[in-house]
Amino acid sequence: MNTARLLKQPCAWLPTGHDASITVSSRVRLARNRKDAAFPGWAGEEECERIWEELHGILTACQSLTEPLSVGMGDLGALDRQVLFERHLISREHAERKRGSGVVLRPDESVAIMVNEEDHLRMQCIRRGLDLVRAWEEVNALDSEVERGVDYAFSPQIGYLTACPSNVGTGMRASVMLHVPGLVLMNEINAVVKGMAKIGLAVRGLWGEGSEAIGNMFQVSNQMTLGEREEDIVSSLEQVVLEIVEHEKNARARLFEQREHIIRDHVGRAVGILSHAHVLTSKECMDLLSDLRLGLDMGIVHMQRPEVVNDLLILTQPGHLQKVEGRKLKAEERDEARALLVRSRVKKALQQRTRKKDE
Repeated sequence: MNTARLLKQPCAWLPTGHDASITVSSRVRLARNRKDAAFPGWAGEEECERIWEELHGILTACQSLTEPLSVGMGDLGALDRQVLFERHLISREHAERKRGSGVVLRPDESVAIMVNEEDHLRMQCIRRGLDLVRAWEEVNALDSEVERGVDYAFSPQIGYLTACPSNVGTGMRASVMLHVPGLVLMNEINAVVKGMAKIGLAVRGLWGEGSEAIGNMFQVSNQMTLGEREEDIVSSLEQVVLEIVEHEKNARARLFEQREHIIRDHVGRAVGILSHAHVLTSKECMDLLSDLRLGLDMGIVHMQRPEVVNDLLILTQPGHLQKVEGRKLKAEERDEARALLVRSRVKKALQQRTRKKDE
């Protein structure tokens, strides 16, 4: 797989325009295992290689994947694995695996299957914006297609058997990525997180379990997989997300009404730093781009191409940045290269808008 090809197209988890200001993306993932085969964590290297070869053949023949891209993890360099992780196509754990594991992708990245991560199969579908139903329908169709060639580990009493007990049952994790700077700036995000926990939902950072919330990005997902129908999980999560969206809209409205001068200053400082900084860490960059995105959503800042912000959210990640530069960079070099990339693109986007207004 040539990850340089992926750099030329938008990420499946990021909106391509200005149409998903709060609900960034929706994902549904299914965990499946082969019957009468050890889970990857207990299987030897030879068994993992055999399972990868067998599943690879089945997956690449799936019509719903439309000429899929596929690669064994052992054939990828560390930088390419990092790129796949940053595009939410593989997990951090899978990025550390090598022989006997692999990934199969639909060319547009909307569907990705990890083979021999924690389970034999981790199939996911990502859709832009709030589109959980469509994501579930697509991954369910793929699951049915794969099941015609794979005898799944399944119990009539409890459902699909998985390596982690928390996934037993449906084996499904549905999640929505949300951009909620209003709730963060109004100091209301902690109450939302606690409320989600009370109703059985998990709230995690941008990169999933164990990650911090940077760029005011949060993932909300189901925790219960046992004893519930997939359609009910999707429907319940969607209703909760719609409530969070309303809370975020209200927070933004109150923010502008009560602290307009502060929010304008907050966004203005972000624009100033992004337009002139010569050193930017990854976290600082994500937080500033979040502020700029908020300014665009609230009409405080105007750009001819607002999608530049979404492009930069992914291109400034360490793996992508080094692929763009064509070489491995030390941390300090990445901070300088990141600032240069952001500075040039933000300035250009702002100038384009200015020229358009003058015309």
